[in-house]
Amino acid sequence: MLVRIATLERIEILDKAEGLAKMIVESELAEEYRRAFWRLKQDRRAQELISRFVQLKEQYEDVQRFGKYHPDYRPIMKAVREAKRELDLHETVAAFKQAEKALQQLLDEISVLIGKAVSEHVKVPTGNPYFLSAGCSGGCRSGGGCGCRT
Repeated sequence: MLVRIATLERIEILDKAEGLAKMIVESELAEEYRRAFWRLKQDRRAQELISRFVQLKEQYEDVQRFGKYHPDYRPIMKAVREAKRELDLHETVAAFKQAEKALQQLLDEISVLIGKAVSEHVKVPTGNPYFLSAGCSGGCRSGGGCGCRT
């Protein structure tokens, strides 16, 4: 009987998790993320910048094998930095990154709230540097027991 209760409880938890996921998907933040993603995919200039950056990044990875001793080290490093800057400053790309960051922040906050509700000691991987500070392995919420500043 204990197994059956645990199974029913598990199904109820999963149903509520699906409900939460549906709320997130239908949220304004998720809608803005989808709009920004669509605009990014439709923006030819942004796609050209992304393609150029990816090509330069491949060259960068080849150069990294030899480091500063590679004959093209400085030109490639400069080209990658310039391409990254141009990409980051492009309006459509910047809007997408902002929407992506906002949605990720919501997901991180929800993860931390759920983890904290279970226990102060539950580790919650958030990917957010705020939770990763001072050697913490990811929003552990241990009350600082691991050395992080929760």
